[in-house]
Amino acid sequence: MKVEFHVHTIYSKDSMLTWPFILLMCKIKKIKAIAITDHNEIKGAIKYKRILSKYGIIVIVGEEIFTSDGEIIGLFLKKKIEPNLTAKETVIEIKKQNGLVYIPHPYDEKRAKTVINELALRGIASDVDFIEIHNGRNIKSSFSKEQEKIAEKLHLRKVVGSDAHTFYELGRNYCILNSFEKKDLLSENILDSYYEKKCLSIAHFNTKIVRGLKMLKRGDVNGIFRGIYRKFRRGNKKIT
Repeated sequence: MKVEFHVHTIYSKDSMLTWPFILLMCKIKKIKAIAITDHNEIKGAIKYKRILSKYGIIVIVGEEIFTSDGEIIGLFLKKKIEPNLTAKETVIEIKKQNGLVYIPHPYDEKRAKTVINELALRGIASDVDFIEIHNGRNIKSSFSKEQEKIAEKLHLRKVVGSDAHTFYELGRNYCILNSFEKKDLLSENILDSYYEKKCLSIAHFNTKIVRGLKMLKRGDVNGIFRGIYRKFRRGNKKIT
């Protein structure tokens, strides 16, 4: 079966992806199973698991958790894990739920704030179940090469992650597995077969727009100005 790991929905701060579009793309692309991993939230994954199962789509409930050391994904969760804990504390919380620990985009120069730092990763390596060697939003192929080097260095089980925030990203990066059961994910070579494509640059632009619109809806004007200010500062640094 085709399995898509690391998918975001409207329950993430930077996605507008809803279940009808997930269902449509899964049917078109013949995706049998997905892991929904919204930012610091599992409500959408729980709700969409119930809905999509009626149409034969398997859903793993996950969460992409922002820790003080970078982002970590928990899979097979039952309760939301609060953000801003350390990487070690977050892993403990995932394991308390008998969940699996998944490291997204372990190298990405453009998303440095969300990448788990090397010291923290080494500290939790023995508890990591999967690490991405390709993320669907890597804007450079060199990022994937670096991600694979990290996986090799730490002897971690490899996976290809979609990181889809939009409907048009679904079905572009997936693994082909015999089973999506937890025990089978841990026992087989998950990358016997996989498919990857380069990032669609429009996807990053899309999420910036969505994030801004959601801030506007919440009345978070300060957040919008902070984002503009950071962009302006980065632009000035490039000019000098």
